[in-house]
Amino acid sequence: MPGDLKEISKKELLEVTGISYGQLYRWKRKGLIPEAWFVKRAAFTGQETFFPRTEILERVERIQGLKEEINLDQLADLLSPRPSSLRLSAEQALVKNIVSGPGLELLARTLGPEDPLDFDQLLLGRIVGGLLDAGDLGLEEGALLLRALAAWAHPGQGRAWMLRKHGVGFCFLALGEASPDPEAKVLARIDLPARAAELKLVLEGGKA
Repeated sequence: MPGDLKEISKKELLEVTGISYGQLYRWKRKGLIPEAWFVKRAAFTGQETFFPRTEILERVERIQGLKEEINLDQLADLLSPRPSSLRLSAEQALVKNIVSGPGLELLARTLGPEDPLDFDQLLLGRIVGGLLDAGDLGLEEGALLLRALAAWAHPGQGRAWMLRKHGVGFCFLALGEASPDPEAKVLARIDLPARAAELKLVLEGGKA
């Protein structure tokens, strides 16, 4: 397959998924597909739009699976970065299996024992707690990732990488397509909009 395997061109995306040009840009206008995923640059045939392959294919599949059940406005709300009014206690988050015990403990220890938790805090605790539970990160690297995500100027947007080089862990965040240090070991790669959408689905009673 020509080109970067991590990316997919707009033409190939339309062919692979069967969606139309109009659908793609209607979903963009509705906020179902992040603006940052539309990357224009010169290509063999002239200027072309490219997308992060894995993320856009997963998002299109998600939209196609849900759009028969709810309208586009409801779907846009579901996939929006984060609701502002949500609050859950740490106990509720644990009982509902939204954030694991280790995630809640590290969240309180690293960012402060705030309770109730808002959507952003639940999201961070869920992401880092999942990585701790899976053994992908240790406590020190988990705390580093938590601090980096909490300080990120674009909550719920972009992607984050947790990396390790020469035994030292570090975090890399970007809004668009990016290439972290190729010599570093990738411990975790996190699509923040997708994880936020997943959390919203869980909170609304769906399946993650």
